[in-house]
Amino acid sequence: MTELGAGQVAARVPASRATRALPIRAELIRQLKRRRTQGIFIVLVLLPLILILAFWLGSDESGSATGARTFVDLAQDSGANLTVFTMFASTGFLLIVIVALFTGDTVPSEASWSSLRYLLAAPVRRERLLRQKIIVAAISSVVALIFLPAWTLVVGGIAYGWGPYVGPTGEQLPLGTFVGRLAIIVCYCLISLLVVGSFAFLLGVWTDAPLAAVGGAVLLMILSAILDSIPALGDIRQGLPGHYAFDWADALSPTIDFSDMVTGALWSIGYAVVLTTAAFWHFLRKDITS
Repeated sequence: MTELGAGQVAARVPASRATRALPIRAELIRQLKRRRTQGIFIVLVLLPLILILAFWLGSDESGSATGARTFVDLAQDSGANLTVFTMFASTGFLLIVIVALFTGDTVPSEASWSSLRYLLAAPVRRERLLRQKIIVAAISSVVALIFLPAWTLVVGGIAYGWGPYVGPTGEQLPLGTFVGRLAIIVCYCLISLLVVGSFAFLLGVWTDAPLAAVGGAVLLMILSAILDSIPALGDIRQGLPGHYAFDWADALSPTIDFSDMVTGALWSIGYAVVLTTAAFWHFLRKDITS
């Protein structure tokens, strides 16, 4: 069936059927059954367990001899500290890969399975297909980013106790206060990663290769991090994706300074709006040959 044929089939079907096609619930169930999704959550389940094992097998030496303690040195102080260390270790790569997988793989995987044309002929309107796909990808990303710190806090609390969070400079946050700050951290990470998800989604509607879409988004963040490490770029670095990625640490101060987080969120939202709009614009005009 050609693209014209698919459009003709879609045109003959009542609009009510087109608007009911590809429901969110069915798409969610479909995504949960995928090995990619199952593999991601297996990694998230194992990560805090592996970290605890690594600390148990390692030595007790820390940076306290030099008078400076880092998130690594404090990771075993409590479950809260292990959670902060896990987020710190995951922000620069693991979370990027997870979001890129959920958003970059969703459309090209249909093309690689040779099912994209048949979805459009079912019929599923193009804008509805993209909307459903991006909603499911967003839900999956949100669940993953909530699950990791929540599960780590539980595992860390069992292993290291339910004491307060202790920062590198000695500041402390009671567990109840820390849970509230952790919610702020997760929300900021989700907003910060919008640029990753939207860029992966844009690449996904341009290519039929899931690996190209996922890898392209990860490569973007790697290149951005390299450029961000060059002081000669000056204020230009503030506009690079990922420049404010670690500013969630401001939420761990006794008094939160939201200025950098707000700036980072605005940059990420701006990128996401432009990239997502470009993805819809291109897909609505694309010849589907897969």
